[in-house]
Amino acid sequence: MKLGFIGCGNMATAMIKGIIGNGIVAKEDIMGADLSQASIDKIASEMGITVTTDNKEVAGKVDVLVLSVKPQFYESVIAEIKDVVNEQQLIITIAPGKTLAWLGEQFGKTVKIVRTMPNTPALVGEGITAACSNENVTPEELDTVTGILRGFGKCEVIPEHLMDVVTSVSGSSPAYVFMFIEAMADGAVADGMPRAQAYEFAAQAVLGSAKMVLETGKHPGELKDMVCSPGGTTIEAVRVLEEKGMRSAVFEAMKACTRKSRGL
Repeated sequence: MKLGFIGCGNMATAMIKGIIGNGIVAKEDIMGADLSQASIDKIASEMGITVTTDNKEVAGKVDVLVLSVKPQFYESVIAEIKDVVNEQQLIITIAPGKTLAWLGEQFGKTVKIVRTMPNTPALVGEGITAACSNENVTPEELDTVTGILRGFGKCEVIPEHLMDVVTSVSGSSPAYVFMFIEAMADGAVADGMPRAQAYEFAAQAVLGSAKMVLETGKHPGELKDMVCSPGGTTIEAVRVLEEKGMRSAVFEAMKACTRKSRGL
């Protein structure tokens, strides 16, 4: 199987690193295209894949093509490559807001499209990607795509109407988590802890807490209650977070993110 990427930025790099590292596709069978010579030189040096500045060259030579450019460039990139894309290829998209129907209209012919939404923890092999496909993709082909996507984390097939929700709950949410880690570290620094150590303690606490949710199967509220001793330090901190509107702030941020995704 030949795999190609149009756009060789951070997300493509993360995906390629995981795919090669987990033996999903050999580096010799991966091609990347980008208008930036610096970008393709970097990814060629780091990953050992074949690179070019010609999008059509990649689109015409691969079995599975990932469009890993920014959403605003999808229309122009598809217009450039649509004449060399064939009906047997699998097209993977990662752009929020670009629906299967819209993508099909841009190609103007029968194409096999799998719409996905990965996230940046793919950089460390801990991403989660949502996927949905159009009617031209067979179940076996969708399995092929999800197998590729599991090269850099987890993958779930979902109905398309949830894709914008995925943007807010996983696609964009690493930014919220990073802000939370930064805020916790700032608080620790304010109380005398060296900053590097504060980041390590805060980040490890978030990592461990997330693993507890995933591995115990317990409700997050139950796990929270386990930490909150009567009259203790944790419940006092929780009281302040509730007073300051932490839950509401997160809720409203995610609603805004979903609305923005639907409008792209």
